Parts: sequence; structure tokens; C-alpha cells
Amino acid sequence: MPPRVVSLVPSLTEAVAVSVPGALVGATDWCTHPAGLDVPRVGGTKNPKLDRVLALAPDLVVANAEENREGDVEALREAGVEVLVTVVCDIPQAFHQLSEVLDACGAPSRPRWLDEAEEIWTTLRPPERRSTAVVPVWRRPWMVLGRDTFAGDVLSRLGVEHVYTTHPDRYPRVPLEELRAAAPDLVVLPDEPYRFTAEEGPEAFPGLRCALVSGRHLTWYGPSLTQAPHVLGEALRAALR
Repeated sequence: MPPRVVSLVPSLTEAVAVSVPGALVGATDWCTHPAGLDVPRVGGTKNPKLDRVLALAPDLVVANAEENREGDVEALREAGVEVLVTVVCDIPQAFHQLSEVLDACGAPSRPRWLDEAEEIWTTLRPPERRSTAVVPVWRRPWMVLGRDTFAGDVLSRLGVEHVYTTHPDRYPRVPLEELRAAAPDLVVLPDEPYRFTAEEGPEAFPGLRCALVSGRHLTWYGPSLTQAPHVLGEALRAALR
């Protein structure tokens, strides 16, 4: 029998659910994949209901240093629950951490999708012409990708360098006027964590090309990694035409 696992990270929820059937006994309200996932919900990633987590009697909770609060992790550990905290800032780290998580969750072998994803990203050849971008992840206030982010590494491998990649903050707050003045080739607008849409986001950047992209393919490290280069690449190329 696999261990009883509660996931506090949507991408890890998907990875565990498709790789170790029966292991997942709880997930956050934001865990939308795989479709039809039917497990008890324990609240949000930033505000999980710890009493619900403990009531599920997990053998293991999987979390992430960026998505989950240290205080919640420590409270679970003090209650006697093992918590595996991932740190993912780039593609190679994602593959390493996914292997570690799935091993801890009782995967009998390395899943095929993980091998496929690693092969795709290892052999990926970005376009010869590199583009610049600003990548908002929040509005009111405007926040963008900064240094050492998984999403930034994903875009870089697809030929897009975001303007604030050397900023001292990982998710700096930048005034809209400054974002416009940076005059990037592209403004990349994901649909999570802030849900940018055709009506909500592009209007703030008149005269600049905007690419509306899947936040799951940009920020999740899990089975979506097999599709991300194609899905994101198509969206980026269409915006740059």
C-alpha cells in the first residue's frame, strides 16, 4: 500500500495522482488537475486548514518553499506529520524534485511522463532570435517575474528573456509606467496566479504585443511539462508575428 499523501501544491497533486494511484488522500482547493480529481479539500496553498490535513491522518504532506508558508509546515511537523518541502527554481531542479517526491509517495518506478518531459526539455532548441518580455504575475499592485524563478527559466529555454531577470527580488513590485517604458518585445500574461484575460491585462500595455498564456504550462512542474514547450511556444510565436 502506498503512503497516505496530502498535497499542498497543485502541480505536485497532479504528479502524484497520475503516478501513484491511491496515494493521494487530500489536496488544496486550487488543485484542479487531473480532471475529476475526487479527494477531500484542505483549503488554499497559503491558508490550508491544518485541522483538515491532520484529520486525514497523512503519512506524508508534500509542500513547496514558495507556495506554502513556513509556519504551516512547522505546525504540521510539530504535530508529528512528515512534510517534504520542494524547492524549484528551474527545469533541472523540477525533474530532481519530482523524482524525490514520487519516490517518497511510493511510485514503483519512474513514470513514463517524467522521462518524456525530461527528454523534451533536454533536447529543446530555442529559436535563434531571442525576445525580451515583462511577465506580470499580479495586478493591483503590479508584480512581475524577477530573479531565480521556475517560470523565468521556462521562458528562457523558449527563447524569451524577461526584463527583470537580474532584479534582487524574485517577484518585484514595479509601477506600470516602468513596465511600459521597458519597451519589451512582448508582455507575457499568464492566467494564474492572477487571471489575466483578453479583457483584463492587455489594455494596460497599449502599443505592445501581448501573449496570453496558460499559467499551468508556465508555472506548474508536473505532467504539464510534457506539453509546455508546444503550448507556450505556439502562444509566444503567435504574439510575435
